[in-house]
Amino acid sequence: MNSPREPSQASVAVLPLQQAAGRRDSLLASHRVLRNTYALLGMTLLWAAAVAGGTAALGLPHPGMLLTLGGYFGLLFLTYKLANSGWGLLSVFGLTGFMGYTLGPVISHYLGMSGGTQIVTLALGTTAVTFFALSAWALTSKRDFSFMSGFLFAGMVVALLMGLAAMFFELPALSLAVSGLVVLLASGLILMETSRIVNGGETNYILATVGLFVSIFNLFSALLSLFGFGSSNE
Repeated sequence: MNSPREPSQASVAVLPLQQAAGRRDSLLASHRVLRNTYALLGMTLLWAAAVAGGTAALGLPHPGMLLTLGGYFGLLFLTYKLANSGWGLLSVFGLTGFMGYTLGPVISHYLGMSGGTQIVTLALGTTAVTFFALSAWALTSKRDFSFMSGFLFAGMVVALLMGLAAMFFELPALSLAVSGLVVLLASGLILMETSRIVNGGETNYILATVGLFVSIFNLFSALLSLFGFGSSNE
């Protein structure tokens, strides 16, 4: 009976080369997604800031809770459906522009408070420092933080329900607690989403951009609420 055919030395030598090539291709793909994500994120942040600034300058009204939730989840769903096509880019700018519009009246409200300029500037600066620090940690450590996804998703659902309760029942203390919780959750999401890109868990830069943008938006909004609450009690 013939013995099993043993792999030749050439075949064995090729395997490490193939594995190294695979790791290199994966690393290049991750770098490409990361580069495209940061480029698109920068453009959408500038676009949303311009829309928010224009809304605040013109004194346009807030669209209201129902329209805000409907517009946000509708555009978010559309973006996910179109993420693999060129239309996804238009959808991203539609979503981020709408979110910028909803933020404009909020910024206008805080600017009208005593020390409002300092509140907005402090919230913006803290958001920027937090984002860059967490991104740097994820990029340099290359740790995989995807294990946090279930906890963070559940936490955001709880924060949303608590936020609605605080609004309807007019509970300032609960609203403050929700803002603090959102700061922690949004920070965790930035860390997790960046690590997924670095480790190849996210290969679509449009979806990666949306995830980071929403986290930055929530972080900034929550910090505005916290700093505004502290200023109003001084």
